[in-house]
Amino acid sequence: MTASETNPDREDARSPATASETNPDLEAAPPATASETNPDLEAASPATASETQQDLDAASPATASETQQDLEAASPATASEPKQDLDAASPATASEPKQDLDAGSPATAPEAHPDLGSGSPAWELLLPAASAPARARGRSLQAALREAVRSGRLVPGTRLPSSRDLAADLGVSRGLITEAYEQLTAEGYLRSGRGAGTWVGDAVRAARPRTRDLAPRSTGSRADFVPGTPDVSLFPRAAWAAAQRGVLAELPHHELGYPDPRGLPRLRTALAELLARRRGVVADPERIVIVSGVSQATTVLGFVLHARGMREVGVENPGSPQHDSLYAAAGVATVPVPMDEEGLAVGPLRESGVRSVVTTPAHQFPTGIAYSARRRAELLDWARSVDGFVLEDDYDGDFRYDRAPVGALQGLDPERVAYTGSVSKSLAPGLRLGWLLVPEALAEDVVERKRTMDLGHPTLDQALFARFVERGDYDRQLRRCQRAYRERRDTLVAALEEHFPGAEVTGIAAGLHVIAALPERYGPEERFLTRVAAAGVAVRPLTDYAHARAGRGGEQRGVRLVLGYAHLSPSRIRDGVRLMARAVAAGRD
Repeated sequence: MTASETNPDREDARSPATASETNPDLEAAPPATASETNPDLEAASPATASETQQDLDAASPATASETQQDLEAASPATASEPKQDLDAASPATASEPKQDLDAGSPATAPEAHPDLGSGSPAWELLLPAASAPARARGRSLQAALREAVRSGRLVPGTRLPSSRDLAADLGVSRGLITEAYEQLTAEGYLRSGRGAGTWVGDAVRAARPRTRDLAPRSTGSRADFVPGTPDVSLFPRAAWAAAQRGVLAELPHHELGYPDPRGLPRLRTALAELLARRRGVVADPERIVIVSGVSQATTVLGFVLHARGMREVGVENPGSPQHDSLYAAAGVATVPVPMDEEGLAVGPLRESGVRSVVTTPAHQFPTGIAYSARRRAELLDWARSVDGFVLEDDYDGDFRYDRAPVGALQGLDPERVAYTGSVSKSLAPGLRLGWLLVPEALAEDVVERKRTMDLGHPTLDQALFARFVERGDYDRQLRRCQRAYRERRDTLVAALEEHFPGAEVTGIAAGLHVIAALPERYGPEERFLTRVAAAGVAVRPLTDYAHARAGRGGEQRGVRLVLGYAHLSPSRIRDGVRLMARAVAAGRD
C-alpha cells in the first residue's frame, strides 16, 4: 500500500501533500503531520493547529481555536507547548522548517539511502505493519523487517534509514523503530556501529520457505482402481463432532497431561470389549497399546523383535509392500514366504529359519483368501515350536459380506499372537489411530518402546474415540461402511462379467478389493496395462505385490488384477470397467 492509498487526499504516493496543497487558503500553515499520513496513527501523533476545522473534528480532539483550558484537557501536545514537547511526541511536527519537509519527507529509498535500491520508499516494506493496532505495532514492525531480511528483499550490506527518518516515513514514533533495530541487531539480522548507521547483516542464509504436500494423492485418472483407500466421504462428521463436544465438556483437567504410553484406560477398556465382541480376541486392557495406526504398530514390533535378537521376520508373498520398509527402519529384514490356497505355506516357513511372521489371516492381502482352520492351527504349532510369534494384521477383518467374519487368529493363542488393527478403513486414515494387543512376553518392551517414540498417543483423540465406541457410534459406522462396500463390490463383479466375459473374481466376499483374473485372450498383461493406462484407468496387477527377494515366478498367462473399489461410487465403477473394455477392444481392432 502506498501513502496515497493510506490517505485518499494525497495525490502523490512519494511526497505527501502539505496543508497548503490540501487547502489553498492555508498557504501559511505548517506542513501536514504524520497523523495525516496515516489516520491509524492518531494516538501516536496529535493534530497540529494548521489543520482545517473539518479535519480537526474528524481526527483531533483539540483545535487551535480552543481555549487554553480546553487544550490542556483534550490534547497531549498543543500549539502552546514548547518545541521540545512536539519533537518528542511526533516524528514530523509543525516546528520543523517547511523546506526540510519539502526536500526530504517522506524520504524514498534511492534518494535518502541509495544502498536500499529498487526504487521503493524505505517505508514500503513496513507500511502494512505500521498500520497494525497500537499494541501490536512494535511486534508487527519487527516481524516485517525480519521477514524482509530473510526473504532477500533487503540483501546483506543494505544500509537502512535512520530511526528518525524511518519513523517520519511510516508515521510512527521513533521509539518503535529504535526498538525494532535493537531487537534485530541482537538477533543477528542487522548490524550497527556508533555513528555508522544500521545495516543488514550477512549472517542470514535462510532459503525462501516452500510448503509442499507429500500426502499420497489419487492418480488423477478417469477411473482409479488402485486398492487400499476407503471412502472418506463416509466419515461420520456429525456424530464425531457431537462426541468431541461431549469430551471437551467432561474431560478432567489432569487427563490433558502426559498420558499412559499404553493409552487412556477408558479407551483400552472400551476397545477390549469391542474387539472381544466383534473379532473374538482375548483382550486384556492392560496389554492393549494405542498406536498411530498399523504402521506404527509394525515399527514398534520391529524394534522389540530386533532387541530380542531377531534380525529377520517372515512376510506373506504376495503381500503388502509396506512391510519391507517398516521393518527395515527397525533393522529387521523381511523374508518372503509363499502362499497356497489355504494360507501361508508352513513348510517354506519352517525352512526360512525365521521365528516371527506377519500374516493377514482374516482376508489375505492381496489374494483375498481366508486362512483355513487347519492352516491356522499349523501356524500356531510352528510359533510354539520355534518360541516365536505370529504378527496378525487385521486391517479389514470387520468387512465380510457373505457371512459373519472369521474370528481373529489371536483368540486361539493370545501368548503367541500380536494382534493389530486401526480405524483407517472404517473411519479415515488421517485419524492415525490404531491398537496393538501384545503377548505378555512382549508387553513391557512394547510399552517402553512406545513411550520413547512419542510419550503416548494424543489424549483428546483417545477420549473422543472411547466415547464414540461406548455410545455405539462405531458399531453404526461399521454397519454403514459394510452396506456401502458390499454394494460396490457387487457392482464391480457384475461390471466385470458384462464387459470381460469369462473373467473370474477370486477370494472371499470381503474387504475393500478383489482379484480379477481375466482370460488369456486379454493378455499379455503388459500390453493390457499399457492400453488401459492410455485410456486413463489406473489399475495394479497382482505381480506388483510380489516381494522383490522372491521374484515374480514364471511367465504370467492372462491378466490378474488387484482392483480396489471402496472409494468409488457404483456409477464410477461401471464407467471405469467400461473404459477398460473399450481400451482393450480398440487395441485388438
